[in-house]
Amino acid sequence: MAETLSRIEAIPASYPDAPGGLTAAAAALDSDMIWQRIEAYVAHRWTARAVVWTVEGGGDWQPDLTPATVSAVEVWQDHDWTAVTLNASPLGGYVLDGDGPYRFTVSVGSVDVPAAVSEAFRRLAEYMAEVEKHPGVSAFKSTVGPITLEQNRVPSWLARAMQFSGAGDLLRPYRRT
Repeated sequence: MAETLSRIEAIPASYPDAPGGLTAAAAALDSDMIWQRIEAYVAHRWTARAVVWTVEGGGDWQPDLTPATVSAVEVWQDHDWTAVTLNASPLGGYVLDGDGPYRFTVSVGSVDVPAAVSEAFRRLAEYMAEVEKHPGVSAFKSTVGPITLEQNRVPSWLARAMQFSGAGDLLRPYRRT
């Protein structure tokens, strides 16, 4: 069975622009940070970058990021990487005939950001901007005249921002499988 030994993903030159309609507080957040959180959560990339996978063992293998365009496949042979042509797999990847290791040089990323992903960005940014009003606080109380606002926050609020904001639901079609 083919096993991925490593994946080295380059940092893109830039990320897509933040979607419109953000509040001032959400727009003030670093949009690259929001994109990095989204991309860590999904298997899709929206800006081009190079990725190199090293894979070992026989069997079927395909990149775990999409969209992917393979530019070179090499096998480690006689103490050097040697270009090799592999057969296509019925699953959409490649059939690795030997143990390898194999090195795949791939370009991943597309330029079109779907509306659902833009909305996920907006939800995540707005959630993070809202909780930034009281950074590091798990509970607070505010009283103005007869009105009292109490809010308790789960201690893992920032780590769970993808779920708590609702962005994760919108990103389900782009998740790793």
